[in-house]
Amino acid sequence: MRARIAVLGGDGIGPEVVAESLRCLTAVAAKFGHTIDCDQQLFGGAAIDVYNDPLPQRTLDACLQADGVLLGAIGGPKWGPAAAVRPEPGLLRLRRELGVYANLRPIKLHPMLRDASCIRAELLEGVDLIFARELTGGIYFGEKSRTPTSATDVCTYTVTEIERITRVAGRLATARRRHVTSIDKSNVLETSRLWREVAERVIRAEFPAITLEHMLVDAAAMHLIKRPRDFDVLLTENMFGDILTDEAAMLASSLGVLPSASLGDGKRGLYEPIHGSAPDIAGRGIANPIGTILSAALLLEHSLGWTAAARALEQAVADAVTNGARTADIVSPGKTPLSTRQMGDAVLAELTR
Repeated sequence: MRARIAVLGGDGIGPEVVAESLRCLTAVAAKFGHTIDCDQQLFGGAAIDVYNDPLPQRTLDACLQADGVLLGAIGGPKWGPAAAVRPEPGLLRLRRELGVYANLRPIKLHPMLRDASCIRAELLEGVDLIFARELTGGIYFGEKSRTPTSATDVCTYTVTEIERITRVAGRLATARRRHVTSIDKSNVLETSRLWREVAERVIRAEFPAITLEHMLVDAAAMHLIKRPRDFDVLLTENMFGDILTDEAAMLASSLGVLPSASLGDGKRGLYEPIHGSAPDIAGRGIANPIGTILSAALLLEHSLGWTAAARALEQAVADAVTNGARTADIVSPGKTPLSTRQMGDAVLAELTR
């Protein structure tokens, strides 16, 4: 079988980790008799430098014509908050143009990486959770205004937006441990009160076997560290999910090891690691490509339907880590870390065993 993917390296360490992901992606596809055609395009700050637009039309067209989109990371000091044109609006627009409203972020610790987490080992045993984050609504997409003396960001959610992400969480929980924790700030925010009401109605009516728990976002931030293995599926609005998933990354040892999938109603999705562009280490060859490689595995599964290849790639990553492959962010004290390229080599070696 043949598939076409759009590849957006982006900024900072993005091109470095995407390069290793592509090596592994094409290798595992070939192993199972598949062919992947890659259409590499500029995106984010790199596109601003050439087109003065973080999402040029040619990049958007490539994404809309692809079976899936693989993204590295965007942003950096060169295009910071004071810049006239910034990368982040391009990402928000891409999500909306692709119609990917559900961001799935699985959090599971590899047993060999317990010593790389800053959380006590006994709290990490059995942690296996996933976030279903609403991705195209909320304060990031609301009306914005700025004057010399004030600024406004409007947070808006519709019933339809809440219903569809709640159904995603319900389907995920049905295939897992049948528990959904819906996270809001309903003691303060009107949007959260609507969120709670709609989530309650959808789960009760459409997923009666699911246990639904409501939790305020500040309590959730605490309990993610205090009792992380009690969580199964976490249902969040856009900003809360953005923040909590970075916190939850510490449960898996590092931001560098975690993938994400952004999905809509069709098969095409947007796949990216949850880490940022890390401009402080860009170009040094020390970034961890695992999160991007595992994002490619999610692309194989959700957009291409090549489940066997996806499982093989995930297993190759797990075996590489089991056999001692570590980049600087997850290396044990006194051990020598691998470079970005060497970590890619380690995964490829497991694929060809």
